[in-house]
Amino acid sequence: MAEQDLIRFLSKISQLQSLADRVQQDPSSRERLAACADHNQVVQLAQAWGFDIGRRWGERDHGPGGEANLLATPCPPPGAESTQVLVSAETWRLLLIASNGYRSPRDEWMDQFDHEWVLVLRGSACVTLQNSDRIVDLSPGDHLLLSPHQRHRVERTDPDPGTLWLALHWGAA
Repeated sequence: MAEQDLIRFLSKISQLQSLADRVQQDPSSRERLAACADHNQVVQLAQAWGFDIGRRWGERDHGPGGEANLLATPCPPPGAESTQVLVSAETWRLLLIASNGYRSPRDEWMDQFDHEWVLVLRGSACVTLQNSDRIVDLSPGDHLLLSPHQRHRVERTDPDPGTLWLALHWGAA
């Protein structure tokens, strides 16, 4: 282990020990920590208390302007959807879509020239396919392949923290 990594590791141990001491001595801190649902919430709470416990061991820190954790993508305003192109080439593009209680406008259908494959990373959604009158419920890990011109619409997505989708679009052959 490089000296810089050793120093960082020992600092994290010290911060964790101080955090543990606080939680053992203060019942309200213990309750707030127990209410955390995942590692990221623990890190946020610790930071709010002045502790820098950072990310899991071995993960790089992501500073401003650097790479980010896709699952930590913020939610757009209620009823909205935001789209970010993660990477693209001449014939394809990979998008990150964040939805917050979003639904397609009534009686309007999306009709795309490209193939689209979507994967739900967070939250859930319901998509209606027009030609087959099929309703598809999607949860984390579920995916759906839409052929070109497969008319569809989003019936619902989860409210804050929202639904997070990964969408791959590529041209029809």
